[in-house]
Amino acid sequence: MSVPISTIVNGQSIDLAVDPRSTLVDLLREQLGLTGTHVGCRTASCGACTVVLDGNTVKSCCVLAAEADGRSVQTIEGHVDGERRARPGELDDVQEAFVQVQGMQCGFCTPGMVLSVRALLAANPDPTDQEAKAAIAGNLCRCTGYVNILRAIRRVADERAHAKESTDV
Repeated sequence: MSVPISTIVNGQSIDLAVDPRSTLVDLLREQLGLTGTHVGCRTASCGACTVVLDGNTVKSCCVLAAEADGRSVQTIEGHVDGERRARPGELDDVQEAFVQVQGMQCGFCTPGMVLSVRALLAANPDPTDQEAKAAIAGNLCRCTGYVNILRAIRRVADERAHAKESTDV
């Protein structure tokens, strides 16, 4: 038995049928082919499956696909709303900062981490180190020690502030 849902994923309206037991991460990966959302623990502990649902980050492994009905989902493959919009095939400023300061190593946590950082900076353009740490606390990284991830957050915040100052003059 399937349940019909209508949702918006990365700005595109989608109508499809889902198994009522299926999770959002399974819908994204298996039905829509959006494999940038990773499956890690399936217990909402690691954050590899983080997506943005109606403007809030969620662990998609613990959200039923049917809960996306009538809602908007953004994955790592989606375009970014914010200071600098990436074009398809290009990195946005958060992704670019991760690369520049080596904020990723194996890359498994990176999609969820990037979405959490985007959400942080959209809500708080100039976070303190403590606020940045709190914002990414739900995303586990076993490679980096988080130092370079925090450097990436600071870099984007500083670059966006500098760009804003330049346009305000």
